[in-house]
Amino acid sequence: MEQNRASHAFATLGHPGRLAVFRLLMRFAPQGVRPTEIAEALGLKQNTLSHHLADLTASGLVGVERQGRSLFYAVDLDATEGLIGYLALDVGRARPDLLAPLLSVQKDAAEMTAPHRDTNFNVLFICSGNSARSIFAEALLRDLGQGKFQAFSAGTRPNTELNPFALEILKRNGHDTSALRSKHISEFQQPDSMVMDFVFTVCDTAAAEECPPWPGQPITGHWGLPDPVKATGTDAEKALVFAQTYAALRRRIMTFVELPFASLNRMSLQSSVDAIGADALAKA
Repeated sequence: MEQNRASHAFATLGHPGRLAVFRLLMRFAPQGVRPTEIAEALGLKQNTLSHHLADLTASGLVGVERQGRSLFYAVDLDATEGLIGYLALDVGRARPDLLAPLLSVQKDAAEMTAPHRDTNFNVLFICSGNSARSIFAEALLRDLGQGKFQAFSAGTRPNTELNPFALEILKRNGHDTSALRSKHISEFQQPDSMVMDFVFTVCDTAAAEECPPWPGQPITGHWGLPDPVKATGTDAEKALVFAQTYAALRRRIMTFVELPFASLNRMSLQSSVDAIGADALAKA
């Protein structure tokens, strides 16, 4: 990245509001987010958000795409990588010792492109309430994972009990629900907690919330789905919404389970995880 463009990008991110928008979009990357959803997540007025998005777009760090009547804003990952590279490799050439922690976190290209193992993965699914969507995902991966995965779920604001419609769907599809429970993500953020290989958010609310970095740099993905708990109507109509949510997660997890893990490196796995989320979004 050349100096003038980098200077523009850094100046754009120097505003707390624009930085907050950029950080939120990074949590959804490579998927795009509607302005209304950004405003709701960050508590911003629409006119304020419009200015922030215009500035981020002008800097080249964010792109916008129209889908039907909606605009979706997404981080330009190539531009962001270029900005980080400029900071680390251009500015940092004079003092490589100061950048050692950054470079050690990124590790070397050989590790990023080395073949991945193909079994014994720890996978965490996160949603807000941990009473339906993430519970579905935990049970599905546990039972469809062919012994290659340990599946877990948690919530950012977990309910005290699992949703009865979710439990009924799981039982109807042959899943054992006896060990399932709602729990807070803090259970997986303790010093002695199990290190995760994959962390998925399955609702937009959880993806938009601030979380500390996960130890071990797990591969992350956003597979957002509407909350079936908010369904209205008769019990039969509500049950149908839960069944549709279960089916959508089952399709994604079946695709995930069938990935050729042994022949994919970390970068390819991340791309595959992103593609599953993007494909599901396109079919929604």
